[in-house]
Amino acid sequence: MHTTHDTLMDLAQTIEQRRQGDPETSYVARLLHRAPDAVLKKIGEEATEVVMAAKDLSAGQGSAQALVAEMADLWFHALVALAHYQLSPADVLAELHRRAGTSGLEEKAARQAKARETRPE
Repeated sequence: MHTTHDTLMDLAQTIEQRRQGDPETSYVARLLHRAPDAVLKKIGEEATEVVMAAKDLSAGQGSAQALVAEMADLWFHALVALAHYQLSPADVLAELHRRAGTSGLEEKAARQAKARETRPE
């Protein structure tokens, strides 16, 4: 059985393989060649498309499949960003695992407190 972890790791491996490709013929190579700006711009665009698809679905004007497709685009581009910064889905999954069982409000408050502690005076 193929797990979520396997799927994300397989896609991350494909992105790494395409990193060395020709930017003229490989979309991933082109994004990474123009990173970080091109990658971050795509994440912004895809996040906006996710929001629009979700709003359409809520209004009865869209489909669940449209939302899933836009979310897949967002996740893909997030994986490209991770690759640019030499990170992997395993890093994100480990962070989610670390947070499991913690109240979202408590976790956010802890991150904000830590940020205040490390902020220069």
